[in-house]
Amino acid sequence: MAKQSVKKPVPVIKPKPQAVVENEPIVKHPKIPAWLYDFKIQAFIVAALAFVFYINTVTNESAHDDLIVIVQNEYALEGFAGIPEIFTKDAYDSYYKQFNSSNQLAGGRYRPLSILTFAIEQQFFGAIPKDKIDSFFNHSMQFGVKDPHEKVLNHDMHIRHFFNVLWFTLSVVVLLYFLRYIVFKSNPIMALIATIIFTIHPIHTEVVANVKSRDEIMSLLFLCLTFIFAFKYKELQKKWLLWASLFSFLLAFLSKEYAITMIVLLPLSFYIFDKRSIQKSIMDTLPYLGVVVVYIIMRLQVVSSANPDSATEILNNPYAFAVGNQKIATEIATSLNYLKLLIFPHPLSADYSYNSIPYKEFSHPLVWLSLIVHFGMIWGFFYYFKKRSVLCFAIAFYLLNLAMICNIIFDIGATMGERLIYHSSLGFAIFLAYFLYKGMEKIKPASLGVASLSGFMVIIIVLCGFKTMERNLQWKNDLTLFNADIKVAPNSVMVNANVAAALIDKADFEKNDSLKKQDLHESIKLINKAISLHPTYVIAYLNKGLAWFKLEMPDSEIVCLDKARSLYPNHPKLPEMYYNTGVTFYLHKQYPQAIYAWQSTLKLKPDYVQASNAINVLKASMQPK
Repeated sequence: MAKQSVKKPVPVIKPKPQAVVENEPIVKHPKIPAWLYDFKIQAFIVAALAFVFYINTVTNESAHDDLIVIVQNEYALEGFAGIPEIFTKDAYDSYYKQFNSSNQLAGGRYRPLSILTFAIEQQFFGAIPKDKIDSFFNHSMQFGVKDPHEKVLNHDMHIRHFFNVLWFTLSVVVLLYFLRYIVFKSNPIMALIATIIFTIHPIHTEVVANVKSRDEIMSLLFLCLTFIFAFKYKELQKKWLLWASLFSFLLAFLSKEYAITMIVLLPLSFYIFDKRSIQKSIMDTLPYLGVVVVYIIMRLQVVSSANPDSATEILNNPYAFAVGNQKIATEIATSLNYLKLLIFPHPLSADYSYNSIPYKEFSHPLVWLSLIVHFGMIWGFFYYFKKRSVLCFAIAFYLLNLAMICNIIFDIGATMGERLIYHSSLGFAIFLAYFLYKGMEKIKPASLGVASLSGFMVIIIVLCGFKTMERNLQWKNDLTLFNADIKVAPNSVMVNANVAAALIDKADFEKNDSLKKQDLHESIKLINKAISLHPTYVIAYLNKGLAWFKLEMPDSEIVCLDKARSLYPNHPKLPEMYYNTGVTFYLHKQYPQAIYAWQSTLKLKPDYVQASNAINVLKASMQPK
């Protein structure tokens, strides 16, 4: 009997379980054209706005903190060779070294990622070898075109400004995707409105026009990528997306410390937008704590404690002169200034240091108004938290980032700054976009509502465009910037001193002798005002001495140098300045004063050969023959 063939059972391959994703249907308004919902169209709109609003910064030079972080940062100027120091040094380490100083800011500054981009750019411009750095610093001027060094510096800054515009443009496109994919998943038009508001807001001019503030742009960019990859991982369950999210989180930290807010914002976003339970939202955030630990270890290896003298320096501690409750009262009141500038961004200033914002007592109405507004926001957070509303996320984004900069929790070494509200302004934009769209829906007929919203958006785009492009031009260099800002902050120590410094440099390029003297005398007048506000301001005395030197008045100059020496005996510029003053005395045939100046040089720097030779030659010539 033949054997019957036995059929083997066919194995059943079970599909791998996939994450269940609840796709919210996109709500389309009947009177809004369908093409406006397309991501590519929206991305083109916000990219074009970002580019058009800021492309005029490309003609700018260096201004404000560009000098500290880029122009005179030896690690950035060394190109690739400086990268190890960039990741193992405080952001201002090079600057401190040039002044024989150490960390002046509480908590230090560890923000290597943006400085890395400056070093990469420098590598292509032409890296400067370590042994040539001092020579470069000596030839690098800040105003006008004096020699090839200045031409090279300005050319490089133009390109850096262009890259800043590109970074900002890229960031707003990523921001748009983040808002469409997570925050306004069912309403792409709200996402577009929020991104436009963020992109065109004039308060961001400092971030884009001041190349140094690229750290703000990169920080928010990588925070958005952290959100996007985190949600993509939960949607697609692919491990590389989790690693991409964690890596983006680390890059956000290396851009700026604000990434710590994600420890709250990320689980909050899981809870609100992905409808996870509170416990599940927290558990899904645990892997990100590993990144926090890694960053803290890196930071502690680099950042040192602040110099004890910095606590009494009013320019590093704006509340050093505050008494009683003035510090906390002023901090509370100042926090409201940010909201005011977000609602009405005029006037703008690059500096809000002492004494541009006077100290306040708790009896001041602004203190209580600020408390009412911010406690109202906190109440709104808990109210909308129960509803899992986007407004809860908007308020949290605003308040958590505000907490990083308001001085109440962390001492930031400054009263306030427009660049500092960059992150919080996203919460403001989300909040405003929500109510603008909802307001449009209330207007009947629907076509009138769309027309009203469209008209409003066109008006604010035009107004913000004029303000932004005008402000961009003021950021051309320190002279244009602080000449504009002195009208806004006439009592700021820094603004007065910076305008004075700009005039002193400008005098070198004046061909008319009377105009040159006019610039120098005006600079001395401004420095006197700065000194009246801050009597121990060393740089002011040095610059005042420099102005007297250029006016060939060594008697007045030596008084300034002696005062600066009494305040800061080891300032590296003093030996050279004393020596040059001695030369001026010598040319004026004031020989005893010349010897005093040169002897002062040698007391500060015993190996200053020119000074000792000059004294010997002068004394020999004074001997009776």
